[in-house]
Amino acid sequence: MGNDMKYTSRSGIAMIPALLAFAVGAPGLAHAFQEAPMLAAQVSQGKLPPVDQRLPQKPEVIKPLDKVGVYGGVLRTAVRGDADHNNILKLVGNQGLTRWKPDYGGAMPNLAESWTANADASEYTFKLRTGLKWSDGAAFGADDITFFVNDLLPNKQFFQSPPSQYVINGQPMTAEKIDDSTVKIKFAGPNLQFPNVLATPLGQHATLYSKHYCAQFTPQYNPDLAKLLAESKQPDWATLFRQKCGDIEIPARWANPARPTMDPWVITTPYTGGGTQVVLSRNPYFWQVDTAGNQLPYIDSVNMKVVSDIQTMLLATIGGQFDFLVRHINTINNKPVLSQHADEAGYTLVELSPTDSSAMAIWPNETEPDAKLRPFMQNHDFRAALSLGIDRNEINDIVYLGQGKPWQVGPLPADKFYNEKLGTQYTAYDPATANKMLDGMGLSKRGPNGMRLLPDGSKLFVSIDAMTADTAAIDVADLIKKQWAKIGIDTGINTMERSLYYERAQNNSYDFGTYAVPGGLNPTSDPRAILSTHTLDSRQSLPWVKWYASGGKAGEAPSESMQKRLKLWDEWKQTGQADKADALFKQILASAADAFEVIGTVEAVTTFGIRSKKLMNVPASMPNGWDYPNPAPTLPATYFFVK
Repeated sequence: MGNDMKYTSRSGIAMIPALLAFAVGAPGLAHAFQEAPMLAAQVSQGKLPPVDQRLPQKPEVIKPLDKVGVYGGVLRTAVRGDADHNNILKLVGNQGLTRWKPDYGGAMPNLAESWTANADASEYTFKLRTGLKWSDGAAFGADDITFFVNDLLPNKQFFQSPPSQYVINGQPMTAEKIDDSTVKIKFAGPNLQFPNVLATPLGQHATLYSKHYCAQFTPQYNPDLAKLLAESKQPDWATLFRQKCGDIEIPARWANPARPTMDPWVITTPYTGGGTQVVLSRNPYFWQVDTAGNQLPYIDSVNMKVVSDIQTMLLATIGGQFDFLVRHINTINNKPVLSQHADEAGYTLVELSPTDSSAMAIWPNETEPDAKLRPFMQNHDFRAALSLGIDRNEINDIVYLGQGKPWQVGPLPADKFYNEKLGTQYTAYDPATANKMLDGMGLSKRGPNGMRLLPDGSKLFVSIDAMTADTAAIDVADLIKKQWAKIGIDTGINTMERSLYYERAQNNSYDFGTYAVPGGLNPTSDPRAILSTHTLDSRQSLPWVKWYASGGKAGEAPSESMQKRLKLWDEWKQTGQADKADALFKQILASAADAFEVIGTVEAVTTFGIRSKKLMNVPASMPNGWDYPNPAPTLPATYFFVK
């Protein structure tokens, strides 16, 4: 680590007095590189180059968690059939320029072996590992990064508004190729957080698209693109591009076996509608080795069984059908049954330590489409009354088996950004006060069923959207429906598949969303509940997100409070002084506490997944979140099976 670089373990903030630098020196290897037997056979048949020609000049050397592994085996796991693409991403990994340290303590080199920044962190120079190759054997280098940054990112046909993580002072980042293995990324102002952004799933765009393959789907590089569009029957080149090359959070990323990747395993049986399994096979050009010189990954392939519902997935798990699974079955109420069947099914539990704040929150839509309901959704006291009408102890006891405690959406007490008000306000169950507050805002009239009426005499009815896969959210929503009935709020529960859930959100066609709240730890990495920055899940208002991302050219102008916070966020991203950065973020949290936009329920609780007793190098406990896309930062390429 460079002498001028410092990290704080939870804030993700790096301090830059003059020059920022980070590099990991790989230990020397005293022996030749080794490869999996299946690849050695292809080399002997002349189908592949020798392993030392497939690896970079200096591959990253990984010290496995427990011991050097052995080659072979198929990792059996599961994926749901409806838009569960992030399940694949979290296992295969987000192969960005940087990645999280396994303990979530900060960003470290990944495809970039080092980086430096200028004095104000407005320019970053990344040194790539020399000799990196895509999964089809083509060279990976600076041209691939500039392809995204300069050709795709500013293109209005590709992005209506550039993703906010790549924008400073209203301008998207640009890239300059220094040489084949060196690229400089420039911003219109300081961007202190950038290396940590690159470690998150939403920061991997720069290394997602191979120019030699994906350029054929752009008008800039393919004058005959019209022919491809006609053959594919796609309406425009951007749609065709995403169908063939994917994007971070769409299923198509895992649907095209021809798409080159930098992942340890590559798609061979695509993730498509109607499929019964997804298969990924080892990447012969993967760029990491272990301390004995063995090219990773150890495991030959990953077989993800497509399972229609969570209960079926749970039954298959306790039946011993999976070797590793930490998603979907990891609700707290599944722990007893998982523990009961562990020995007979041949697995052990993996502890999933939450990085989230609230295990489940209710997100009122402040740009509510119903004009009569919208003023109330935008009313602080209306939201506060709804919060007081929630019996969190009942939710905790029934849904979370008493393992949590009432909580809103603020960082947890263990984090340096802990804000008591943002975590605890309006968490007491007080239906009497809630009723008085609702009566006082013009909602005192009730219908024959005891439910409140709007001031014009029409029914006050709200609905809560929840994904069918999120059984805990449905259970929480069902309890809230009963609890809100006691304060006269007539509530419906809309359960739907994931794709429809997100479609309704993008169309602003919902009253309340349900989702866990990130940011219990390291809240600066994913502040979606306190800042309208997340294009899919800042559900206090997605039109606010569009307004922010477009510089006010699209969407709807946020509340005065949110505009203040977004301005502070822009300042936070650009400051290079630790004390000032922390002070700015604390102002953001204080403003969010005053606004009270998202209604939390119970503090996120520790849950559990499973791993086969024969699967090694898997941590007994790992952080569990989206920003830290577990298990990817624990490097599943180092997992292996004992005989």
